[in-house]
Order: sequence, then structure tokens, then C-alpha cells
Amino acid sequence: MCEAILAAGMNFIFTCLPNSHTALYEWLTYVEGIGEVQTLQVKQWNQNAREVYQYRYVNGIPLRDSQPAIEVNWCEMTLTRESDAKVLYQNAFCTSHLLTTQSVSLVAAAGRCRWKTENENHNVLKTKGYHLEHNFGHGQNHLAACLLTLNLLAFLFHTVLHLTDADYQQIRQKRGTRKGFFQDILSLTKYLLFDSWQSLIEFMLYGSPPIQAANSS
Repeated sequence: MCEAILAAGMNFIFTCLPNSHTALYEWLTYVEGIGEVQTLQVKQWNQNAREVYQYRYVNGIPLRDSQPAIEVNWCEMTLTRESDAKVLYQNAFCTSHLLTTQSVSLVAAAGRCRWKTENENHNVLKTKGYHLEHNFGHGQNHLAACLLTLNLLAFLFHTVLHLTDADYQQIRQKRGTRKGFFQDILSLTKYLLFDSWQSLIEFMLYGSPPIQAANSS
């Protein structure tokens, strides 16, 4: 995957842990022993607590033990609370970006954002009204994949609407939670027929009448 990304002229930041990249960590132990692993510490205030960001990083170590093996740059970030040394977050990444005193914190933050975004998206899809289930990823035929695809497409279009459509932004703010918004749509479309998505949103916002009652046909 890393080779394909580089061949396309792009860069990467991937999670890189000892249980998944044993050869890299064997190299890391060696280069750390000869003093080539760099360290950096940054302290920042977060509300009322002071946090300590500890970075370890090195450039140009093999990703795997088989040849040919591309060389990657590795960094680790450990976030602790200064008052009690409690570890709040820890992760490590391999990247094609050159790591320096100036760039290592940016690379680690970007890698952390990917993890954060992925987990928060999954949480929204599972708990905020999309009803994404683990069994959507299983099944002998195609129903599970179809249900998963429909969920992802719905989430995608709702995200686009949230960023670009003023009416959608207004109704979401007015209604509050995603679940409440979806429940309103389910109730309205169960009894009334709307000729378009826009007419549904306008009815929810302004009370403009739908095209006709669903049972009038």
C-alpha cells in the first residue's frame, strides 16, 4: 500500500505498532541503541490542566525485513497530564514525510486526527440514528454490503448538506439531535407524500403543505 501511494506521487501517515510491524521495531531497537532516535518534549495548557507531549522519531528505517523494503520515517507520541503523569493518549506512526523538530508534532497530530475521525464517524453511524451494525460487514451474499453502502452514502450526503445547504443547516439546528431529525422524517413520510427532498425540508421549516396525502392515491 505504501509503495502504491508513493508511486501515485502522494504521501502517507499510517499507524505503526510493535505487534503489526515487528521488523521495523527490531530496527528501531537497534538505532535507538546507537543514539539515532530523536526526542522532543512540548508542554501545553488544556483548559485547567497542563499536558506534556513526548515525541520520539527517526528517519529512514526499513518497513519490513524482506527485500526490497521501502524505508519509512517513524514517530511516537505520548500525551500525559503533568499533574499526575497519567497517560492520556499514545500512538506511533510511519510516514513518508521527513521528521524534524518542526514537523514531528504536525505529523503526529495528522495521524491522530485520522484515528479520531474514523472512530467518531463509526460512533455516529452506530448510535446517532443510522443503525449501522457489525453484521453489515458479514453475510454470504450481498445484502450486508448493500445495507452498509446505503448507510455510508446517507452519511456522505448528510455531511455535504450540512456543509453547503442553508435549509438543512437550519432544520438540523432547530431539531437538535440527528435521531430526532430522522424520527421526524420517518413520521412525516409515513403519512404524507412529498414531491422532493426540498419540499420535505421546507415543510419541516415553514409548514408549507406537501403535494398530497399519501393515501389520496
